[in-house]
Amino acid sequence: MPFFESSLAVLALWAVIGYLLGSIPFGLVLTKALGLGNLREIGSGNIGATNVLRTGSKSTAAATLILDGAKGAVAVLAARALAGEDAAQLAALMAFLGHCFPIWIGFKGGKGVATFLGLMLALAWPVGLLSCATWLAAAAISRISSLSALVAAAWALLWCIVLGQGQIFVLTVLLVVLIIWRHKDNIRRLKAGTEPRIGGSKA
Repeated sequence: MPFFESSLAVLALWAVIGYLLGSIPFGLVLTKALGLGNLREIGSGNIGATNVLRTGSKSTAAATLILDGAKGAVAVLAARALAGEDAAQLAALMAFLGHCFPIWIGFKGGKGVATFLGLMLALAWPVGLLSCATWLAAAAISRISSLSALVAAAWALLWCIVLGQGQIFVLTVLLVVLIIWRHKDNIRRLKAGTEPRIGGSKA
């Protein structure tokens, strides 16, 4: 954990900025703007890139993935540059919560995987790169998005230890716990052997 050097007012400001950035529902915005239908009525109804892929538009899914990751990274980098590491980590947490519980759409958001990866890239880029590589490797092997997300999140903790990034370990633990909780239904389907593969009808 970083030393808390910023004032409460500064921390509160970056908490709000982080949340508002994270709460931008890019999946919904892009699919609506491109006439791809109501994402809430497609597949799982989730606003993330995996569900956007079910519209049949790979480019829109890729754009959603990048933007959902970028909004977390922007929150961290801006807070770090203008305030400090304590504000950056708080902004990271709030950006993640903003994605999962966005005020604009009734607090019913995504599961936070792309935002998590973007946050990790901004917080400690070596951990972020290895976490992304872990997701890609798990996805290539399993072809299951939720399993890949859970594996990448869990391994992010190991990468923090191996690479000596103890200053973000507590935050990473918290984010991983939230990711696991957000995937509780997926975990039940994984145990039952009914979780769809990437490109399937529900996730």
